[in-house]
Amino acid sequence: MDGKVIMKRLAVWTIPVVLLLAQTSDPRGFAIWTAPELRAHAGQLRQRMGAEKMASETLADYGNYRTMLARRETSGSAELHERMADLFVVEEGDATLVVGGEIVDGKTTAPGEVRGATITGGQRHRLAAGDTVHIPAGVPHQLLVDPGREITYFVVKVESR
Repeated sequence: MDGKVIMKRLAVWTIPVVLLLAQTSDPRGFAIWTAPELRAHAGQLRQRMGAEKMASETLADYGNYRTMLARRETSGSAELHERMADLFVVEEGDATLVVGGEIVDGKTTAPGEVRGATITGGQRHRLAAGDTVHIPAGVPHQLLVDPGREITYFVVKVESR
C-alpha cells in the first residue's frame, strides 16, 4: 500500500476520534455542583462549625466572582459589601433576611466590608429551601436564624463595576 493512501486512511479515522474527544471534555471554567455534592459539602460544614455556629467554603473563584456554600445554625451579624453583590439560593432550612436600612454601630472589618450587630429600618423577608435572593452591592443585610433552626445556602459573590 502506498504511503499517501495510508496517510489518507489514518486521517479519515484520526480526525473523527479527535473531534469526539474534544466534544466529550467540558469547556475550561465549567463547573457543576450536584444536589448530592452540595448536601455532602453541607455535612462537612456542619462538622467544621465552631462556637459561632457558622461555616462557609469557597467552591470556586473566577476572578470577579466566586461561588461558596454557607451554613448557619445561628443569626449572623449585619453586613454590607461595598463592591460585592450577593446572589444566593437556599439549599435547606429557613431564616429571616433583613435587607436595607442601616447597620447599627457599623465598623469596617476589611476593605469594602462593614459589619455590625444589627440593622435598623430594614425589610424582613422569610426564606425557605429553593428561594433565590439578589442583594446589590452597598445594601445592608443580615440573616436571622430562629433558635433550633438552620440554613444552608449556595452563594455567588459578584464584584460590581
